[in-house]
Amino acid sequence: MLDSTANNTDDNSNSNSCREIWQKVLGQLELEVSSANFSTWFSSRQTELISLNNGEAVIKTANIFVKEWLEGKFHKYIFNALTRTTGLNIKRIKYEVGSAVFRPQAVGRVLARTKSNNDQPQFDNKTNINPKYTFDNFIVGESNELARAACLAVSEDPGGEYNPLFIYGGVGLGKTHLVQATGNAILTAKTKAKIIYTTSENFTNDFIRSLQKKEIEVFNKKYREADVLIIDDIQFLGLKEKTQDQFFHTFNALYQSNKQIILTSDRLPKAIPGLEESLVSRFECGMIADIGAPDLELRIAILENLLQAKGLELDADSVGYIATNIQSNIRELEGAVNKLFAHYQLRRCQLLFDEVKKLLKDVISPPRRHTLNSKMIIETVSSFYEISRNDLLSNCRRKDIAFPRQVAMYFLREETNASFPAIGKQLGDRDHTTVIHAYKKILKDIEENNQVKSEIATIRQKLYISAKSYS
Repeated sequence: MLDSTANNTDDNSNSNSCREIWQKVLGQLELEVSSANFSTWFSSRQTELISLNNGEAVIKTANIFVKEWLEGKFHKYIFNALTRTTGLNIKRIKYEVGSAVFRPQAVGRVLARTKSNNDQPQFDNKTNINPKYTFDNFIVGESNELARAACLAVSEDPGGEYNPLFIYGGVGLGKTHLVQATGNAILTAKTKAKIIYTTSENFTNDFIRSLQKKEIEVFNKKYREADVLIIDDIQFLGLKEKTQDQFFHTFNALYQSNKQIILTSDRLPKAIPGLEESLVSRFECGMIADIGAPDLELRIAILENLLQAKGLELDADSVGYIATNIQSNIRELEGAVNKLFAHYQLRRCQLLFDEVKKLLKDVISPPRRHTLNSKMIIETVSSFYEISRNDLLSNCRRKDIAFPRQVAMYFLREETNASFPAIGKQLGDRDHTTVIHAYKKILKDIEENNQVKSEIATIRQKLYISAKSYS
């Protein structure tokens, strides 16, 4: 430990002491922040404690992007961990940039400008990228600011420090918009860049056709000569062993050539069922960012932007009604606006609140709670976390079993309104106090842990889809 008054310490000794302290601090931080946040912001290549004297700690960061996030999002965690580790009276923490690789635009809760159609560049159709997806028309809020900032960073330095870029989140939250906006931004700066956007399903089908036609070299040339490879819904690569093997070699070829790889998924790499460990480790070696369900303020901003783009005006009650009832899927907001706009084109008069409710009665129809039963909840949670129903109901206390069980308790309470004793009986005849503890824990995790918040939103969507199929 460094003495706060020791200024005559040998440089090498000082450096070693700082390194030891920072390793201990990182050990504490790893327990307090999500694994995705820790690997993104606190890895050894991102941060370093370079001095600790007279109550002032100086932390070097890899670039201004990391500096801004440590100052704005994690300063309290760092301060507390540093104080506990050293036992010193830390008065100030100073963050310095080692080497600024890029300077992304400031992120925040803003309503972006919408470009006119005349401003939209027309790119080569071979990229499969839709030119309408840009950063300018992506609405930013707390649930997606990390992912947007990461994509901005990659667009300014493709193949650089954040490679691969892995974006995960539930259905309809804007992952495709962001990654295609990244491709569009790169093409604007580098018009000759070879960019490929595809889905894991299309990648698989392309691979199968190449085998059938004995054109595997053509397949390899297509994908391995790309400057940027963007693959949507990479989770569907799970359990496809031959395709995974082919993608493993494609990934390595691109990565070793400093070509940018961008992937999206509905969950973290290690949570993708049937994904080989070699791919999991590669997906986790770059930048991981999540997109959570939008809060009410962000939904209203998105809705107003959609209405503005259509030239459609709604009163405040209508906007609030739509944003309040469509909570977790931006595509459903777009669908609601499209339906209202189609009706507006027929009548050419402003839509009133009662008419909006009537027109959207089929769109805004969340499943009734009684359509969700305990069997559906247990099966959906078990499937999501890749454990068996028997494991969920067992007495096993392993974290990979206990946490899904707590999630099931949370959903049984939220979606069926069952009593705590009744839930305990359904899940292995547990005491009601155990269920109460689990329910409160998940509520707290949703507020404090973006990864848990994203998982809960994704599971809820799957539950509602199941409920609709049975209704």
